[in-house]
Amino acid sequence: MKNAIQQLQFELTEDYIEINNLLKVMGIVDSGGAGKMLVAQGNVKVDGQQELRKTAKIRANQMVSLGNVRIKVLAKSS
Repeated sequence: MKNAIQQLQFELTEDYIEINNLLKVMGIVDSGGAGKMLVAQGNVKVDGQQELRKTAKIRANQMVSLGNVRIKVLAKSS
């Protein structure tokens, strides 16, 4: 399937994760710095809105998208 949407999930271990670190731990980029560059270039959206803050705090129930990748952020387990 060409251009299929890749749905990923990330479970928080803290109250939030910075967007550049989320991209890194999900394997989208090799480093936090590369994640910051993608955000600064306007390639990343949070809940459908372009996000330009390189270290924006991503919390539970938010959706981060980059190209055909969607990352659903889940609340941490208690």
